[in-house]
Amino acid sequence: MIKVLASTWALLLGVMLLMVGNGIQGTLLGIRGANEGFSTLEISIVMSAYFLGFLGGSRMAPEMIRRVGHVRVFAALASMISAVLILFPSYAAPWAWIIERVVIGFCFSAVYVTAESWLNNAVTNEIRGKALSLYMIVQMTGIVAAQGLLVIPDETGFLLFVIPSVLVSISFAPILLNVQPTPAFETTKAMSLLQLYTISPLGVVGAFLLGGANAATFGMAAVFATQAGLSVGQTSGFVASIFVGGLVMQYPIGWISDRMDRRMLIAMIAMLGGIGAIFGFVYGDAYTAVLAAGFAIGGMTNPLYSLLIAYTNDFLEPEDMAAASGGLIFVNGVGAIAGPIVTGWFMGLIGPTGFFIYIGGLMAAITGYAFWRMTRRPSTPVDETTSYTPVLSSSTPVAMEAAQEVFIENIDDERGDAETAA
Repeated sequence: MIKVLASTWALLLGVMLLMVGNGIQGTLLGIRGANEGFSTLEISIVMSAYFLGFLGGSRMAPEMIRRVGHVRVFAALASMISAVLILFPSYAAPWAWIIERVVIGFCFSAVYVTAESWLNNAVTNEIRGKALSLYMIVQMTGIVAAQGLLVIPDETGFLLFVIPSVLVSISFAPILLNVQPTPAFETTKAMSLLQLYTISPLGVVGAFLLGGANAATFGMAAVFATQAGLSVGQTSGFVASIFVGGLVMQYPIGWISDRMDRRMLIAMIAMLGGIGAIFGFVYGDAYTAVLAAGFAIGGMTNPLYSLLIAYTNDFLEPEDMAAASGGLIFVNGVGAIAGPIVTGWFMGLIGPTGFFIYIGGLMAAITGYAFWRMTRRPSTPVDETTSYTPVLSSSTPVAMEAAQEVFIENIDDERGDAETAA
């Protein structure tokens, strides 16, 4: 791990500052939108707009980078992020925030593509898995740290928007002044969705449903907390509990996934996430129960994405894994776009606890579909499965392809060991 830090600390520091900026604006808009009198539907569309922009950015950023280079893309779009963060409080209208959220989602996605390609280029195959793990820890830590800034008194002013703008601006320095050379940028053509669904129906359906659940937790958690009457400090604590759960549970679930039938584990994890949502629905009046529900939901939904990727890879040849990653990102992104809007509709229909109803329903759907798929074909023997590599659902194609390189490297190592033993 020391070797990874020595070669990537500047990039990781810049990414952490970016994540603090992104984490605070997502929660802050949920709180501020309610204070501005936005309806639940209007806020949900604002939140959904980010994921529309993010999906577009992940698909368009590679061509932008090929045209003008990493440095120019990063500097231009990071500057745009800083500007948009200041624009949010300047004119508080739903239509303006929707446009600004599309722009900021697009910019963050393209900036992540740039940073992740630098990170991937800065490490060797031997430490790529550790670098991805550290990258995920930095991302989650940044989002959790962002929630602590929300306790600064500034319910109607500019300060809480200025802070993330400044942090994003500061993030330029360690990344752009990094001594690592600019990498060559290549992307793999995505596998068709029909091919991918034929290979792994559970991987595709699970990624789509999970996209809706993760987008709801990222985009609508603060909206739920505000409508439920939680204070700003309690709201930040609830949002933080979701990401702390995802960080803490990532590795235990990964360890288990390499030792049992992954379809059974997917069903169990989704079921536990659903139980956490039910717990939040039933005991939502108690703050400690809300925190526990947030930890359980985040602890199950965040690792589930990596688990679905590992399961899908069990049915792919190594040369097809990178191509398949594009399809999984796309279906996850489509689910993410719909997630906040449907959550907002539920919350408008039955109140704040509609947040938990929606997430619980998606987890139940994944559970049921996983059990049904277990009746359709035999499971892959545990000793023939690919190893688990942690990846966040917000990862861009660059991080996904880097994770697939780790899968392929592990497969090659295992085959080499088997041939040596023979």
